[in-house]
Amino acid sequence: MKKNRKIEVILTVYIVSICLMCLINFKIDPDYLWHLKAGEYMFKNGILRHDIFSWSVHGRYWMSHEWLFEILIYFLKIVFGKAHIFIYCFSTTLILIFIMFFTNKRNIMKNLTFSIFWFALFILCMFYVQARPHMISFIFLSLTIYFLYDLYKNESSKKIYFLPLISILWANIHGGSSNLPYLFCFIFIISGLFDFKFSKIRFKKLNKIQLKKYLIVMILCMIAVCINIHGLKMFIYPYQNMMDKKMIENIIEWRSTSLNELSNYIYILFVVFITMVMLLSKRKMEFIDFILFGFSVFLGLKSIRFWFYTYIIMSYCIYNYIGRYEDDIKILKIGVSCFVILFVTIFSINVHKFFPKHYYFLLESKDIEYIKSLNSQKLFNTYNYGGDLIYNDIPVFIDGRADLYSKDIFGDYLSISNSDGDYYVMMRKYDFDYYLVEGGSNIDYYLTYSGDKYIWLYSKKNVRIYKKK
Repeated sequence: MKKNRKIEVILTVYIVSICLMCLINFKIDPDYLWHLKAGEYMFKNGILRHDIFSWSVHGRYWMSHEWLFEILIYFLKIVFGKAHIFIYCFSTTLILIFIMFFTNKRNIMKNLTFSIFWFALFILCMFYVQARPHMISFIFLSLTIYFLYDLYKNESSKKIYFLPLISILWANIHGGSSNLPYLFCFIFIISGLFDFKFSKIRFKKLNKIQLKKYLIVMILCMIAVCINIHGLKMFIYPYQNMMDKKMIENIIEWRSTSLNELSNYIYILFVVFITMVMLLSKRKMEFIDFILFGFSVFLGLKSIRFWFYTYIIMSYCIYNYIGRYEDDIKILKIGVSCFVILFVTIFSINVHKFFPKHYYFLLESKDIEYIKSLNSQKLFNTYNYGGDLIYNDIPVFIDGRADLYSKDIFGDYLSISNSDGDYYVMMRKYDFDYYLVEGGSNIDYYLTYSGDKYIWLYSKKNVRIYKKK
């Protein structure tokens, strides 16, 4: 008993160190700023269902599927000031990894050597942390898989009845992925209808009690997703996004995993590693593990924003294919000690990232002051600058809410920013009075070398501002 407690203490130190190590590379992207501004407005005035931040689609219906997160992040800002960014990222990361540890502790303890390696992969698979709602979605996904597996192993389990509650919260915090609970219930039902062996795969038939619980909870989760400020629209919203080719092809985090990009091989190698572990194991492969792995890989290949889903899901079944190894307390001590020393070294070098003194704006205060002095009515801005402008109460042409603009504005924006197709027709269509662009972009070159049509007003670092003559 004392030995297990000592192991748990060492692992706890290890887990906290992993969380802090992840935060060394935490980033604040422009989307965070409009999230924060939306949260401020809703905290003071009520829930937003229509756009108030742009001049291009002002008043259009806005699917504010992350409204609860936005209010939460603004509330944290009120309580903790600028440190709320660190507090949010650290606490969500820590909660996630502790859930994954304590809900799977028995398997983790049976082979500490593999556990050290697997938790180290957490850093690689997460690869950066952001103050975004997907951090809470990771927690919900982890709990969802845990509850589903608990019933799979124990027919008397009642934890699965928490899933409808999670679905309600998920639909209001990050509605774009709130369809997963009922989809996973469906996967468990389908996989539990058969009982036979095929090659290395074993199909395990679930009894009527288990199937009944999965079916009831699946229906309740489908209803729960509709309990939000947008009602039934939330049910189909995730599928609409997944079929939007413009967003998938042009937003970095939505892009599919491609072998043409070297950074994507991190995920490919991770998938290969899991595949080899399952194939080389002496145990038969459970069909539910196989299908969940396949589903998570499908999501990961479809969009890089789903990479971490594979790690979370496989954390609950990978240990089934790892043998027991009892005599590894020394390896645990050595491994954790080396990791903590490495963490302390990196922390001392990057300590400034743990205590941010200011937000990480793309636009500096002088840039904002100059833009405000223009009193622009129809400012063209590039996609990445949208969050900064909204945060500073400047109406935008476009920003990170791509789904709001995808029907028409987004396609026009891509033509203009890339100087592609009938971009000059689009520029006349919107009659921009000023242009805020990134230095070196296609539109920047066009505005610079377009003769006397545009005047170059402002240039600082990567920021360029032009005026229509």
